[in-house]
Amino acid sequence: MKISNLYRWIIFIIFIAFGLYFTALGGYLVSLGGSPFYLFTGVILLIIAACFWKQKKLTLLLFNLLFLATIIWSIWESGFDFWALSPRLDIVFILGLLLLPFLSIKNAYACRINKISLLTLLAATLVIILGSMFTDPHAIDGQFSRSQPDVNHSPVGISDNDWPAYGRTQAGVRYSPLTQINSDNVDKLVEKWTFHTKDEKRPDDAVEITNEVTPIKIDDNLFLCTPHQYLISLDPATGKEKWRFDSKLQYNKSFQHMTCRGVAYYDQKNTAEFAKSIEERQPIASTECPQKVFLPVNDGRLIAVNAQTGDVCRDFGTEGEINLLTSMPYAYLGGYNPTSPPIVTGNTIIIGGSVTDNLSTKEPSGVIRGYDVNNGQLMWIFDTGAEDPNTMPGESTEFVHNSPNAWAPLAYDAQTDVVYIPTGVGTPDIWGGDRHPLKERYANSIVALKGSTGELVWHFQTTHHDLWDMDVPSQPSLVDIKTDKNEVIPAIYAVTKTGNVFVLDRRDGSPIVPITEKDVPTTVKLGPQTQGEHYSSTQPFSALNLAPENKLKESDMWGGTMADQLLCRIAFNQLNYEGIYTPPSENGTLVFPGNLGIFEWGGISVNQDRQVAVMNFITLPFISKLYLKDPNDKNVIEGGHGEQGLQPMTGTPYSVDIHPFLSPLGLPCKQPPWGFVAGVDLEKNQLVWKQRFGTIRDSLPNLMELPPLKIGVPGLGGAISTAGNVMFVAASQDNYIRAFDVTNGKMLWEARLPAGGQATPMTYSIDGKQYIVIMAGGHGSFGTKMGDSLVAYGLPDNQ
Repeated sequence: MKISNLYRWIIFIIFIAFGLYFTALGGYLVSLGGSPFYLFTGVILLIIAACFWKQKKLTLLLFNLLFLATIIWSIWESGFDFWALSPRLDIVFILGLLLLPFLSIKNAYACRINKISLLTLLAATLVIILGSMFTDPHAIDGQFSRSQPDVNHSPVGISDNDWPAYGRTQAGVRYSPLTQINSDNVDKLVEKWTFHTKDEKRPDDAVEITNEVTPIKIDDNLFLCTPHQYLISLDPATGKEKWRFDSKLQYNKSFQHMTCRGVAYYDQKNTAEFAKSIEERQPIASTECPQKVFLPVNDGRLIAVNAQTGDVCRDFGTEGEINLLTSMPYAYLGGYNPTSPPIVTGNTIIIGGSVTDNLSTKEPSGVIRGYDVNNGQLMWIFDTGAEDPNTMPGESTEFVHNSPNAWAPLAYDAQTDVVYIPTGVGTPDIWGGDRHPLKERYANSIVALKGSTGELVWHFQTTHHDLWDMDVPSQPSLVDIKTDKNEVIPAIYAVTKTGNVFVLDRRDGSPIVPITEKDVPTTVKLGPQTQGEHYSSTQPFSALNLAPENKLKESDMWGGTMADQLLCRIAFNQLNYEGIYTPPSENGTLVFPGNLGIFEWGGISVNQDRQVAVMNFITLPFISKLYLKDPNDKNVIEGGHGEQGLQPMTGTPYSVDIHPFLSPLGLPCKQPPWGFVAGVDLEKNQLVWKQRFGTIRDSLPNLMELPPLKIGVPGLGGAISTAGNVMFVAASQDNYIRAFDVTNGKMLWEARLPAGGQATPMTYSIDGKQYIVIMAGGHGSFGTKMGDSLVAYGLPDNQ
């Protein structure tokens, strides 16, 4: 066979190019203390290139030795994990394929045994790669031994057919006792109807405009809100619009968030049921709207709307609305942003809100407030930064600025009249050298308050002196759990960005699952120490923790190819990283768990009857880098309102850049998986099963026609579960909603969504038919396709 000179030149240049690349950058990696294998690869490739040009028989011998060494090294570093093996083997495999035409040339390049060896190595690589597709070292293939009991727990006053609150109940369980759709027939689900909200992204919207809503369903009404805060009522059987209320949201591009996760419902006839065990009840007042829907509005308002007509309830607040910016310091438009639904008790509506992260030291307060559910009068406050949190503001006094806020949904126990508040850190998040101790007292905590008065019952802090944005990011779940001694304990499950699942006795906040204070890093090895900062030497860790057990290491770095994987290894060694809670630094710090956290606002789904919980979570690292500001520089960093990118932290010595840890190709530098679904036994508080969740189908549009391979991608949104033994979740970066078997985590069904499903589903029954509903509207900063579709699924009519 005759090989053209042009082809020889091409092969020679390719080997030289890769040889120079791996020699130069591999040598730099070695100088940083990293793996020598890339340098070794580069040197051998250069020698092979010289031998190849001179048609030396040593060519294939050297290449085969390099090929074999690469296979051994790859398996040694990553085991038989398809996604970890592939980028370690891809370049050398392709180079081997390029050499195939030269095997037919006699008396050149190699003897027969080396030619056979190359073919053997190519075949072995294919077998290893294909074989690794059927194993997953990151999965846990357990199953729950307890089946669903015959009698299901149903909270007082809630119909099995309804989903009347954000978490179905205000206890935040995200669980339905419905069984018509179950693990035996869920694969037959079909789309029943789709409703288009007609509220889509506009040119003047903020970057983080999101469709995170979970609708609520009461009787024959389905209520949802949209990113521009339209409140819509639908017929739950058909998806037809009944009425629409326009909040006339005031907004601009500077808003950090434009989202509405949900609304709250109040029915005066149920007041006695909700408050029956509360000793001090207010008399039931007459009201213009016996059934109200409460709509939080991102410009700092709370509006009450008649649930039947869509008209504003004018006897609530001032002409139907409460101005949440009243008595608020630094009350600029968008600075205080209620994004989650409030809690409604028998006589009180309780609300928190989001405060702009990392903008300045002059931001609104994170105060929690309770208002009369009928007239909107302020009944109590709990200001998380005040010496006396319950002291009402006066005519000349305001709430405490930059106090820790509660942006995630709250949880409520109607039997004890206690509301549970998940708090974050007082902004700015990444530097806290001058934070007053009062502003740290209730930060990053679960705070239990009396729902009728706002008085403190207890609190528990999940992170001390937070410099990593490790909020308590989701609605806690309240569940009665059984112990090995057959006792029943009222528990609260608080999931956190750190991956810790804190399981506390909700009567007094004492730990049910052991919590240990462990030493954490307090210095950085690379670059100067942060000016004016101090650190907590220990942090609390729960025995129930879904974060990776071991800290990241260089061999965990990833890339689409061996070439960009090398760049990620270099970047890893250039960053400060001593494990979780490594301090932020001017050099740059690897933050893992990252700013999105292990858990985000989706929370968990808890089946008290079966004593199990299911959930989805993330493992994606971030980088934070502090920039020391010139005190004489009066310029203000523009565009610092987002949660990623350069953020000003005005009033501190630093600005900060926060972004995911990505390769130059835009791929995560940590090898997959980055997203999981999991099941936890609540009696043993142990992880029972864990599976990768999601594909790269919608992340790489040019591969959309290829079979989607399960890789495990990040997700935003939560899961629900039912007595039918099914877990439903969308959330992932690919546009799917999926159903999993609660018993063992096996996927049972999936359906394509018209846009990103960064929301938590819900389920209900009407006219004897069960529906699964998900908002498919996308997420502006998460990069998924935007849309306006609310999609309902059900069994075929003949089922």
